Amino acid sequence: MDIFDVLTMLGGLALFLYGMHTMGEGLTKVSGGKLERILEKLTSNPVKAVLLGAMVTAVIQSSSATTVMVVGFVNSGIMKLNQAIGIIMGANIGTTITSWILSLSGIESDNLFMQFLKPSNFAPVLALVGIVFIMFLHSQKKKDIGMILIGFAVLMFGMDTMSGAVKPLADVPEFTGVLTMFSNPVLGMLAGAFLTAVIQSSSASVGILQALCATGSITYGTAFPIILGQNIGTCVTALISSIGANKNARRAALVHLYFNIIGTTVFMIIFYSINAVVSFDFFGDVAGPAGIAVIHTVFNVFATLILLPFAKGLEKLAYISIHEDEDEKEKKEMGSLLDERFLEQPAFAMERCRQVAAAMAELSQKALMEAMSLITKYDEKKAKAVYRMEDEVDHYEDVLGSYLVKLSSRNLTEKDSRSLSTILHCIGDFERISDHAINIEESARKLYDQKLKFSEKAVGEIQVFTRAVTDILNLSIRAFEEEDDELANDIEPLEEVVDRLNKKMKKRHVKRLQNGKCNIETGLILSELATNFERVADHCSNIGVCVIQIKEDSFDTHEYLDTLDKGEDTYFNQKYKEYKNIYKLP
Repeated sequence: MDIFDVLTMLGGLALFLYGMHTMGEGLTKVSGGKLERILEKLTSNPVKAVLLGAMVTAVIQSSSATTVMVVGFVNSGIMKLNQAIGIIMGANIGTTITSWILSLSGIESDNLFMQFLKPSNFAPVLALVGIVFIMFLHSQKKKDIGMILIGFAVLMFGMDTMSGAVKPLADVPEFTGVLTMFSNPVLGMLAGAFLTAVIQSSSASVGILQALCATGSITYGTAFPIILGQNIGTCVTALISSIGANKNARRAALVHLYFNIIGTTVFMIIFYSINAVVSFDFFGDVAGPAGIAVIHTVFNVFATLILLPFAKGLEKLAYISIHEDEDEKEKKEMGSLLDERFLEQPAFAMERCRQVAAAMAELSQKALMEAMSLITKYDEKKAKAVYRMEDEVDHYEDVLGSYLVKLSSRNLTEKDSRSLSTILHCIGDFERISDHAINIEESARKLYDQKLKFSEKAVGEIQVFTRAVTDILNLSIRAFEEEDDELANDIEPLEEVVDRLNKKMKKRHVKRLQNGKCNIETGLILSELATNFERVADHCSNIGVCVIQIKEDSFDTHEYLDTLDKGEDTYFNQKYKEYKNIYKLP
């Protein structure tokens, strides 16, 4: 084996790892965060949790990714530690699917159909279909499917390249000697754990072992402890991910480690004890890709069946390792809902952002509603709640804005990219709406402290104005949450009606002032309220325009508003007349 064979082997390894990464990324995008949302919700039953963990991992092709997500769920309080254990066990089973796909390369048959099942034979077809999907189709989902197919083809090409490059090693005595060392169960296990810890993927390290089978020097006795060690090495990713997390998240990462260490130890003791008595004949046979897939699967299924009944014991062991403080609380906070671990799964992280943005919008709306209710009946408790909600909305804007900036650098689908832009543009408007809630509370406080009252006419006008502002805010939040440009089109005509109400109210107040039916103090407060109402509507207009603009890439904001100002939009004119009749001042 010369230097060029070594370079070919390393090149094959690079293609193999890149193909696995690309395929996993494509699968994650196509799933659009749906699998992760299922994981989050359906984990009450331990058996169901195992099956879900296996399913999600089989689809996204990474037990490490699943476990890291689980650590994030536990850190955020979305999932309890006992729910996470089943998913972690299932992830170990799901990751074996890759080794079965790779084992197809070992098919030997003259039958055309069987030959076509070999990945090296059908991978070129998948590559061709994948490149057509990516280059010639416009649908983002089809492009993502193309990415999966290309990833698989590259993975298989890398696998074949590696296998071809390492074949000459069969004639190198030193290589055979090193492999003989790994027949020692402890050394083999440590070697498997180290390799997997370095490349952070048990699927990839099992694939490398399957490629080495081409040398004919890997026996089942050598492969067996290495495979078991690979399951321990994959825990490194979750352990690294848990650094800086809360105690329960660190316990989840430890459960993953303990599960694999205990499972490996028990399996090795039982297996080698039986082997000492019976002496398995296959132990000295040359290992094949399918045989390695069998060992990988049998071990993970065995470990899950043995340890699932002792899930509570694993939980207690994690609590013994990381003691529970009296001050430790498990609470679901907005900041932890946007756990940075979720950034590794952009589709799911985007779904989290949508949920948090919706919560922010609704909190801003609640603050405004509470503030407006104080105008007719002031309540100190409600006033304090308005200030508290405004502080929370400010916090939402800071945390969500920072998180979205980090997420924007990730590989997002077209739909998620649009959602991100919409949220990033709109959160400032929701924050300003909560600021106006504070201004309205201050105006209501002046009325209460100075024992002032509006005239009956003014009260009637405020009620109409309040109804219009409430409706435009409801409309804006719905359009924002549903990303509905049709709903957003109804916002601008209502905003024009609110502007009209503001002007008419102020004119009417001047007349009442001239006729001595109103005093200057109440007039100033009425003017403040009307201005704040009108500005809330302006922010709703910004939200509506943003939803339309991002939904329609070619949308021109200035051109749109100019068209409305000139009265050239038939739909706008119709809705404006409709709203004008609904919100008439008494």
